Amino acid sequence: MRYENITQGIFLERPNRFIAYVDIDGVKTVCHVKNTGRCKELLVAGARVILEKSNNPLRKTAYDLIAVYKGDMLINIDSVAPNKVFGEWAEKSGFFGDISYIKPECVYKNSRFDYYIEAQGKRIFVEVKGVTLENDGVLSFPDAPTERGIKHLNELAEAVKDGYGAYVFFVVQMEECKYFTPNVQRHKEFAVALRNAANNGVEVRCLTCKVLPDQMDIFDFAEVRI
Repeated sequence: MRYENITQGIFLERPNRFIAYVDIDGVKTVCHVKNTGRCKELLVAGARVILEKSNNPLRKTAYDLIAVYKGDMLINIDSVAPNKVFGEWAEKSGFFGDISYIKPECVYKNSRFDYYIEAQGKRIFVEVKGVTLENDGVLSFPDAPTERGIKHLNELAEAVKDGYGAYVFFVVQMEECKYFTPNVQRHKEFAVALRNAANNGVEVRCLTCKVLPDQMDIFDFAEVRI
């Protein structure tokens, strides 16, 4: 996945979850944050950030904040990116075998899963979760309670009972990852739901990404501990 019109800046503050103030070449500039999550561990005053300038002159904010440096490590925080890179990877990686049909945003019962895939005679639902929360190489999700995430896990387990294949892919928006584990401290119920889903046939996978200022692509599998 590629970005255009990239520039760098220095993060100043985030008055609400939608916008941030960034120093771009000495000018305090309001930018759209492409992630409504907390990201408090990343968006700290003085952090170097990556922005994409919009081609739409009518936008209220000319820039999107898409990535941030944590020390020397660049972390993509664009919440749309994990789905995009997963879709590209699914079609070219061969993980699912020969894909005959793939559809994003597919409704099943009371959920809308990120992907529906038909491959090798199997019907598969996939939910993709972007991961940006890192502590000494250990990646975790979520960074805030997510009842919607629990609902998705429960209905993936229901899909398995109905004869579908079901996967949840945690897409780590950085390259370094010792292992992935659910964030029990932030949302114990999600961790329990993930374990229950795995015990009921939902496949749990973690993928790391190669992140550059102007691109992000899936890099490799990482260990999952649930």
